[in-house]
Amino acid sequence: MIYQPSEDSFLLATEVKKKSNGKKVLDVGSGSGILAESALSGGASEVLCSDIDAEVVGYLRRKGLNAIKSDLFSDISGKYDLIVFNPPYLPLDEREDRKSAKITTGGVRGDEIIIKFLRDADNYLEEGGIILLLISSLTPVDRINKIIQKKKFVKRKVSEKKMFMEKLEVWEIRKN
Repeated sequence: MIYQPSEDSFLLATEVKKKSNGKKVLDVGSGSGILAESALSGGASEVLCSDIDAEVVGYLRRKGLNAIKSDLFSDISGKYDLIVFNPPYLPLDEREDRKSAKITTGGVRGDEIIIKFLRDADNYLEEGGIILLLISSLTPVDRINKIIQKKKFVKRKVSEKKMFMEKLEVWEIRKN
């Protein structure tokens, strides 16, 4: 199932376009490819899309994007100047359709996939590189912030959008 872009994608895409000029970019959990396309339109020198779903990878390749099947960083090699991730971030809701939950649910609490991502991200980030990460107010951030501190990352909010049920934020995270 391909995640169709919505407010979270558009908010993050705006920041990706601003920060991608001349950069080698990794788009984790690419879905529709909107972030990769934003990086390319922002002047990225190279963009690699990755997604856990083979159907999505095929879709991205048919769109002309460089894409590989990978569970977060499992099949990624090399280092990147910019890593972008619009993660599944909602807490588990037993009422949600299973196929839909695969692309929206970030675990029981909603933060598990983000934590897994942050644990490994620095291994794929060039010195001076940055991560752009979408965060929702529906996702608990206490454990996410602990990982950021433990990794000695520096984070700052670069944009936000208030919605009816949540507030979306884009965090810029750097190696310290």
